[in-house]
Amino acid sequence: MINKKPETSGISLVLFFVFLIGLFLETTSTIMAADTSASKIIVDGEEILLPGSSEKNITYLQILQKPNDLDLNLKYAQQQGKIGNYKQTIATLERLNMIYPDNVEIKLYLLSVLVQADSPNKALTIIEDIKTSEDLTAEDIETINQIETTLKERGAPKLWNFYADVSLGGVFNQNVNSVSKTRLQSSADEVIGFNSAKYDKTYSEGLGLTATRSLGETSSLMINTSFTNSDQREETADDFESYGLTLALDTSLGNQSLSPYIMISKTDYQDDADSFSLMQGIGGFFSVGDQNSFSYGYSFSDSKNNRNSTDTTADETNAKGHGVSLGHDYMFNEIISSSTGLGYSISEAKEGTNDFETYDLSFRLNFAFPWAYISIGDALSFNDYKNVDTSINSNRIRSDVTNTFDLMLTKALGDFFPSIDPDKSLFVNFSYEKIISEANIINYDYIADSFALSLSKSFHLNK
Repeated sequence: MINKKPETSGISLVLFFVFLIGLFLETTSTIMAADTSASKIIVDGEEILLPGSSEKNITYLQILQKPNDLDLNLKYAQQQGKIGNYKQTIATLERLNMIYPDNVEIKLYLLSVLVQADSPNKALTIIEDIKTSEDLTAEDIETINQIETTLKERGAPKLWNFYADVSLGGVFNQNVNSVSKTRLQSSADEVIGFNSAKYDKTYSEGLGLTATRSLGETSSLMINTSFTNSDQREETADDFESYGLTLALDTSLGNQSLSPYIMISKTDYQDDADSFSLMQGIGGFFSVGDQNSFSYGYSFSDSKNNRNSTDTTADETNAKGHGVSLGHDYMFNEIISSSTGLGYSISEAKEGTNDFETYDLSFRLNFAFPWAYISIGDALSFNDYKNVDTSINSNRIRSDVTNTFDLMLTKALGDFFPSIDPDKSLFVNFSYEKIISEANIINYDYIADSFALSLSKSFHLNK
């Protein structure tokens, strides 16, 4: 019988964290210092004041309701620019430029943002548009020419771009071996003690090298190689080195963004058989309006373990699998978004006792605060095995459900130590995960908590 414990539900933890964040936002909104800065812009002979942060913030919903309101949109564009959200600023100004194609002030404002956002191609395009205007002053022409010269001196976009990613991290696990809640397990139809260690730490270092190349205006190719070293403190199950290669193509077809990919990896375990895996598939998404996007995907995997003297049964878990997924993302505003996902996968192994199907349901809330990125998620996975495993329990086919709650926070180290990370490109990542598994076999009835802390940094090698 599955032991239900509603008090440990991840769903209630999600609601609790959402309440805390809502309380934080309500409190901080009343104590933020006022910014009295403001600027002016002339549009169709009318002087419009663009507010500082002391004026009421304009929400994205207001923009959706009044997309042609010039005053509202200009104020929204400046607010987004002040917090560094250039994507929204550019999108708003580009829309206004289409509505008011003869207005030079809007074009100049857009050009200044494109330069700040390091978008040289778009900036050069808007410069050509500005030059056709008859309302330019001599000062405007001189400024435009200087900007154009600077952008062209940077040279044409590179054919290839190369990046390096490095990371250091540690995971502190409070039930590393998924020991059952009762510390008992079934073995050959007998109940015996489950005496494996529960607490352990695992440290890892990672290096990734990525090359990207544009293929036309709407496609790009990515090649990524990765290396990870893992060292477990007490036991050796997670002592390994892994190597990976990924090839991916990003392209579009109509309103569909498509990403076919292939991934190859090898993991060398210190005290176990080496494993190899091949995964290939395709993912896609499309947007509906400015707030909704839908995603979908299919994957095929083939994993193998080389049976050896230290693990004579490793190849029994060799398996081929298929998976499909559906997702929906919703933008409440420029800060808050949600993700909902559905998934189904099937795994067929060499040894039939390892055949199973999995049904997934997940929900996630994301908060892109100016001071940190926070993501809270909760997922349910239903696992149905196909055959009896007589080495454990000859009377039952395994079936279990796992509830996984997680909390992730990412913050730039430069916000604390500007001298160490002036570009704010070194990120501190903290995560907490709680897994509650309930099954019809006591071996898989367990609770596991883990905390992870890592540092990561990306370098543009040929910038």
